[in-house]
Amino acid sequence: MASEGSGVGKEFEELVSIVAKLRSEDGCPWDRAQTLQSMKRCIIEEAYEVTQAIDENDMEKLREELGDLLLQVVFQAQIASENGSFNIKDVICVLRQKLISRHPHVFGEAKAETPEEVLKQWQEIKHRERMPESTSLMDNLTTSMPALMLAEDVQKRAATVGFDWENAKEALAKVNEEIKELERLLELGLKGPDEKLMDEVGDILFSVVNVARLLKLDPEEALRKTVQKFVKRFRAIEERAREEGRSLSEMSMKEMDAIWEESKSQE
Repeated sequence: MASEGSGVGKEFEELVSIVAKLRSEDGCPWDRAQTLQSMKRCIIEEAYEVTQAIDENDMEKLREELGDLLLQVVFQAQIASENGSFNIKDVICVLRQKLISRHPHVFGEAKAETPEEVLKQWQEIKHRERMPESTSLMDNLTTSMPALMLAEDVQKRAATVGFDWENAKEALAKVNEEIKELERLLELGLKGPDEKLMDEVGDILFSVVNVARLLKLDPEEALRKTVQKFVKRFRAIEERAREEGRSLSEMSMKEMDAIWEESKSQE
């Protein structure tokens, strides 16, 4: 049986050549017109399609979507190569070096027995690598990532030096405190959009992320699952309305809520 890496080099080189051809003068007009900036949305969309394939446990779809995501990496590197910045070989070399340097417990003499120890070590190495230009644990944040993920990243960085709640129960108390702050503003008659309300809602969401993190739950995944449940239950309401030959606007909130609870009980 051939090894997992057998033939990968040749296949990858052909992929790089195809992308270079698409970007050449006798290539594709659309591909030639793209820039690093214009392809940003494509990268994000392809990454989300990969995660959706994983959620659906669809291996055929995942194989295809991983290819689409890989194309974005090669395409960006090709554009960078054309303007003399770097090429795909440089990308691979930097990645290889990073994987080795950040896994001293595998490629060196360091010890890390648990995923938590590995993560703490990884963060410490990252911080050392960015010194002396980095003076804060909050430097080099990826501010373009989804807000829940960004909040979790910020909290994890602070936790590496002990700035953290002792447990999820303490963090939950903070959630309740922030909810009371929002209730106080609403009692004062504030209505959206209002900057104070925005601040308090943000504080609640940030505090909820803390609870999820301390429970070792992914807040992004938790919210995604809740959205999926909402969509499923709402579709049940739409289906019942169609069966009865009615529009949703003709249904009362009480009727819709009853169907919602019925759908919930069947899950």
